Amino acid sequence: MTRKELREHVFRILFTCEFYRPDEDDIREQIDLYFTHEPEEEMDYPPAQVDEEQIPEIKERAADIASRIGELDDRIDEVSAGWKTSRMSRCDLTILRLAAYEMLFDDHVPTGVAISEAVLLAKKFGGDSSSSFVNGILAKLNRSREEAGAGAKAEPADGESMQTADSKAAAEAAVNPAEGRTDG
Repeated sequence: MTRKELREHVFRILFTCEFYRPDEDDIREQIDLYFTHEPEEEMDYPPAQVDEEQIPEIKERAADIASRIGELDDRIDEVSAGWKTSRMSRCDLTILRLAAYEMLFDDHVPTGVAISEAVLLAKKFGGDSSSSFVNGILAKLNRSREEAGAGAKAEPADGESMQTADSKAAAEAAVNPAEGRTDG
């Protein structure tokens, strides 16, 4: 499974958890339910088909992001003039949180890749203007980090071992934060 696919699973889990905040027990239950279902249960959206060895990593990453929602929302609010997180669509906000986490706390994901992948998620799951909205907010977050001299990540994600096969390709198509748009 590629890093891009793992990121999408984390996004889907976080989006589901958005409906259960701030109850930590419900969030953990939703994370567990993402990978399971009852055999006789008919589902419009079947559970994720993920290799058993990747499930703990996805769960840990989703739980870590969920535990930092307050901090991530504060950082997003700082740069989103006129659009506080309470007014954003849940889909866009979930994508922003995931990308902000990667930008701020994950040493294994280059900032340009985090932004580029967030834009792709927004195109796939968001509304018509979601990709440009997400791109703009993340470009401002990146500029804010650079201006504050915080180019380095705040702290690495423990146990991070997702494959980086997609990183090079995504980096080539990465967002140019100085202009707030995707290249190409």
